Amino acid sequence: LFLLLLSACCYVKMRNHTPVTEFLLMGIPHTQGLEHVLFVFFLAFYLLTLVGNLLILLATLTSSNLHTPMYFFLGNLSVFDIFFPSVSSPKMMLYLLGQSRTISYQGCACQLFFYHFLGCTECFLYTVMAYDRFAAICHPLRYTAIMNPRVCAILTLSTWMGSSVHASVLTFLVFKLPYCGPKEVGNFFCDISVVLPLACADTSLAQTVSFTNVGVVALLCFLLVLTSYTRIVISILRISSSEGRHRAFSTCSAHLTSVLLFYGPVVLIYLQPASSTWLESVVPLFNNIVTPSLNPLIYSLRNKDVKLALRKVLIQGVYT
Repeated sequence: LFLLLLSACCYVKMRNHTPVTEFLLMGIPHTQGLEHVLFVFFLAFYLLTLVGNLLILLATLTSSNLHTPMYFFLGNLSVFDIFFPSVSSPKMMLYLLGQSRTISYQGCACQLFFYHFLGCTECFLYTVMAYDRFAAICHPLRYTAIMNPRVCAILTLSTWMGSSVHASVLTFLVFKLPYCGPKEVGNFFCDISVVLPLACADTSLAQTVSFTNVGVVALLCFLLVLTSYTRIVISILRISSSEGRHRAFSTCSAHLTSVLLFYGPVVLIYLQPASSTWLESVVPLFNNIVTPSLNPLIYSLRNKDVKLALRKVLIQGVYT
């Protein structure tokens, strides 16, 4: 009898540790019955993101007036703003239409990798753009020498390589752990905070490294951006004419607005007094879908060069 009970326990234990081959995306909590409304909302923002950033990219590529470091980095930002919402939006819109909510183990790992790769790249890119504005306003006479094409290429490649290492480390730590059930992911896409609790092993190392890694990268980039804009504000205040101060501030106001939209939701998550599942789902949704769709509007509304280039692109498109 003892041997039979032992065999039964071993069988149950082996059955309970069957590797998970797919996960189930639970979506945004407390939105049951609103699937079609949410689908229309997300589809509108996703199309706006694709069209807006594609127009900005075409404008920076075709207009010779925009072949400067500032617009080179803006073109890179548009590329990442096209891909960033594409990590989670298509799958989310499919299950809002009634399709399967399941995502394969490999698909979940890919979502996590590209989410952190693209997100970290944007974080680095905002920092590089802040340095570019610092060089343009604080050292205008040496700007072309400081931000020469070689430096721009090195900075861009460095953001890609650094983000790739960052995302690879996080993905390896999360998915080297065994997953044997449950398999319900409490969000609309796979991220560290919702995948790690599903592991059937000690997750302390992965939690510590991922939290430290993400926190250090975000905090370091934010401090560098803050330092750049502190120097920029000091330089602008030293300009004697009000017209000169206004012109100098207008060149970096769009970037500053994008930085605030990017970091605002992140600060909201980390500074909330108590954990909120709904808030932890809505804030990434804002970063994933809403912010990338607003960047083309932010950079075009207050920038005459971009508006002129966009007008030329649209006229050529209609003519063609």
